Amino acid sequence: MDVVFTGEVVEWRGPAPYFFVPVPDAQCADIREVAATASYGWGVVPVAARIGGVAFETSLFPKDGGYLLPLKKAVRGPQDLTAGDEVAVELTVRL
Repeated sequence: MDVVFTGEVVEWRGPAPYFFVPVPDAQCADIREVAATASYGWGVVPVAARIGGVAFETSLFPKDGGYLLPLKKAVRGPQDLTAGDEVAVELTVRL
């Protein structure tokens, strides 16, 4: 399953800062349809993603009925991404 969307980078401040892009509701509904097949536990969904010229693999985190795409420093750094930046995301749910 392929999903394309734009979203705002958000920061969660815990013991260490984490950065995510929330997946819009419409795309979350599509992902939920295949989540049970794709998930390897705890509701996380493995994906291959691309933001700009950076391709990476990670897992979507379930949060309040939706999903968050985590952005590691290796993804943010080359593009100078920070909280508040708008990004275009291409996702492929790995089944």
